[in-house]
Amino acid sequence: RAEHLPEMAKEIILARKNGIEMNAVWMWLDHNDAVGNLSENNRKVLQALKETGLKSQIWVSFPENYFDDLNEPGRLEKAVKMVGYVSKQALELGCKVGLYNHGGWFGRPENLVKICKALPGHEVGIIFNFHHAHDMIDEFPNLVKMMMPYLWAVNLNGMNRGGPKILPIGSGEEEAKMLAALKAAGYTGPFGILGHVDDADVEVILKGNLEGLKKLKSK
Repeated sequence: RAEHLPEMAKEIILARKNGIEMNAVWMWLDHNDAVGNLSENNRKVLQALKETGLKSQIWVSFPENYFDDLNEPGRLEKAVKMVGYVSKQALELGCKVGLYNHGGWFGRPENLVKICKALPGHEVGIIFNFHHAHDMIDEFPNLVKMMMPYLWAVNLNGMNRGGPKILPIGSGEEEAKMLAALKAAGYTGPFGILGHVDDADVEVILKGNLEGLKKLKSK
């Protein structure tokens, strides 16, 4: 978030000093960003990576309504141009771009795959988030097969139809089936766990989700 950007370089250095591997950072692209002219906040993200020499993935996403005023070819063209531009900036820093599903047109796996295919020289991949996929539960096995050539990471979450959006792993009714679909498709990780709440320490959230994951694995 914007309020964290002044400390971003310090946090990267602190993680490095304490043996924590930081393999991705997040970038939110909105109407303040354009090809050739990223927003001040996103320029700060790239500057922090440059200052620290961190070679990471940059997980990019757009607001759900970002592509609403365009037809289908226009949406793909706009997405490819924007992602391609950010990817070029990333490659100059030794980084690469992952597409982070966040709802709307850009949140659909078939559209993420189209973007990846349109940027063959950029090594662009997909970061799939369970917590933005409650409307994809039934079709998930087919979506996994579609994404597999580009699937870099999967962020886990407890999954019940209709939500809640964030739920500890192992306490939902659908995530075991979704994990089984990933396994059947040959996906072996990496997996992510999000500390996506503001009422508990992230260490507590991580431990609780790891326990839930162990229970799922035992089944």
